[in-house]
Amino acid sequence: MNYRHAYHAGNFADVLKHAVLTRLIVLLQKKDAPFRILDTHAGVGVYDLAAPEAEKTGEWRTGIARLLAAAPQPDVAALLAPYLGAVRAANSLPSDPAAAAPPAALQRYPGSPLLARSLMRRVDRLTLTELHPADAAALSALFAGDVQVRVVELDGWLALKSFLPPKERRGLVLVDPPFEAPGEFDRLVGGLAAAHRRFATGVYALWYPIKDEAEVARFARALVASGLRRLLRVELRTRAVEPGRPLSGCGLVLLNPPWTLDDELGRLAPALARILAEGPGAGARVDWLVTE
Repeated sequence: MNYRHAYHAGNFADVLKHAVLTRLIVLLQKKDAPFRILDTHAGVGVYDLAAPEAEKTGEWRTGIARLLAAAPQPDVAALLAPYLGAVRAANSLPSDPAAAAPPAALQRYPGSPLLARSLMRRVDRLTLTELHPADAAALSALFAGDVQVRVVELDGWLALKSFLPPKERRGLVLVDPPFEAPGEFDRLVGGLAAAHRRFATGVYALWYPIKDEAEVARFARALVASGLRRLLRVELRTRAVEPGRPLSGCGLVLLNPPWTLDDELGRLAPALARILAEGPGAGARVDWLVTE
């Protein structure tokens, strides 16, 4: 994938990734102890939905805009509330989840750095790494003067070596590579295994696109063969995945997820699939690749 996120901000893949990210943060905060979030491929932090890049694809209209206009069941709405509350706040929209949010009201989409920052307690910390110089500069400007946030211009794969384990000894690591170069699935497996050796108790979330079902199946087998335990998978497809067509599926692999997350995702992912469906083959999967 030749990937610049400004074209894809707020699309269905962001919806899944960020809904899961916010649930992870909320569940980690059930304990009083502070923790650090490491976002290895952080991007610019917030995206202008009126910019030419976003307008060219319009992907946010069938992603976050559709979700904000939906009326999910109360239990699903409660799970989505931290995520959608952050999106509403970024657009100065009413915080009431029942309030209508027409697409024209959306001007900005908060990326994972801004979403994470909006949910952090005073004791929590955020480390953001981004290799692209212009994006790293924009990210630094966004969080200038924020003592709870550290921005570093660095390759995300090196960040797994440089910033683990965190001094807080509790942490959430989001790995969201752009999949611009061959071998990213292999790097995900190798990077996760190496990070686990440094920080075995960390919670890890690895995002991946589903462009080729066979390639994704090989990725899953490699994760199982890695020897890592407690690997939970969640996937979302807006229609059947067909090679050569625009992205219609993505997933996250979660290492050491909080105990109730599998139950939450079992309710959340199918609801997202129904709301964001684009055609035959839409659906969601939540399963354990490896248990204890």
